Amino acid sequence: MSALKEQDIKKRLLQNDALFNNVHIICQKFDILPNDKEHFGASIAYQDIHELREDFIENLSDTIVDWVYSLEKYRQLKEKEMAKGKSESTAVSTIRRKARQKFRKGDESKLLSQGQFGELVLFHFIQKCMEAVPLLRKMSITTSPQHERFGADAIHYKVDGNKNIIILGEAKTYTSKYRFANAFGDAITSILNTYKCHRKELNLYVHEDFLDEEMDKIAEDYLENKLDNVEVHLVSIVIYNEAKKLQKNTEKEITKEIETIIEQRYQAFDNNKIPIDNNIILSRITYIVFPIWELENLLKEFENLL
Repeated sequence: MSALKEQDIKKRLLQNDALFNNVHIICQKFDILPNDKEHFGASIAYQDIHELREDFIENLSDTIVDWVYSLEKYRQLKEKEMAKGKSESTAVSTIRRKARQKFRKGDESKLLSQGQFGELVLFHFIQKCMEAVPLLRKMSITTSPQHERFGADAIHYKVDGNKNIIILGEAKTYTSKYRFANAFGDAITSILNTYKCHRKELNLYVHEDFLDEEMDKIAEDYLENKLDNVEVHLVSIVIYNEAKKLQKNTEKEITKEIETIIEQRYQAFDNNKIPIDNNIILSRITYIVFPIWELENLLKEFENLL
């Protein structure tokens, strides 16, 4: 049994409405397995015929502290910095600087930056669309020299009625043109591997500094089979470079055209490549397809903000 209630989880959810003011989301049944549930499509929002690209990456970059540190950890760090003789605003600036250093630590390669970008976007979508809070802070593990890289891109937790739900997330970000099918196929393979290994990997980080105190107890109970009515769900986000040129000249027409592109991407993927019959866990997967035009340029703009 979980000590947390559904309302407790919702109170812990990150306030990220400012970010999602710049994102258009559709939720519906697409022509993809599992086809008996709704999946998501997303795109950077438009205002009239102007893509809110800069607003999106600016608001996203402002959330790096939220991704790296829980609210509890943030408060501890702020108090520690203020105890050194810093003002509150200076302490906050110090924490932001350190969070950005963690985000870019150790490698300036494009592979790292686009991977972290996808993980950050995934972090927000799981909270916004699934209303699940982070169970484990991956970024702290990734940048810790004492620990191997954690397999899952995200592990979140929610309470839904009498169910304790663990959500495993994977993000795939591809800057190359015409690679959607590859990205989607890789995402399925990756999330299946994450599911097979997640208990073993999660066990490495229980009782360390990567979980809040309450979340640590949830993780321990999960690993010791003390949580009632546990279900594991999967989330896979595919962020890819869309090459199809938009033709319309009003906000409503552009939005509809992007929605049609997302529907076509889902429809074109070969359902025979989704091994749901041999992997029943795939009946609980939720897909998020996120086309971005000139994705590589957007990633460079995002890095410049760091």
